[in-house]
Amino acid sequence: MVRSELEEKLADRFSQDFSRESVKVASDTILKALSEQLAKGGRIEIRGFGSFSLNIRPPRVGRNPKTGASVEVPEKRVPHFKPGLEMRDRVNSHIETKEQIKIAA
Repeated sequence: MVRSELEEKLADRFSQDFSRESVKVASDTILKALSEQLAKGGRIEIRGFGSFSLNIRPPRVGRNPKTGASVEVPEKRVPHFKPGLEMRDRVNSHIETKEQIKIAA
């Protein structure tokens, strides 16, 4: 699912309350707030869905694959998503249902 599909789904569900444009503005605002929180080094937790945090990769010495020369690779901060228990259960029950259908066929 991409952002436009999510916005379309929300607009269809709440068509009597919100216009498509207001749904777009709301989704942009939410995603911007989440991005800003991560950029500040913060953590985001959405109950029943999961949490976002930063993994810090320390600086290291890498190799240029073409020349073999040593290259200093700086520290990196990488966003990390950890699904919540409810999300994991939902995904796993969906997989189990597909496997049961395959076995029955």
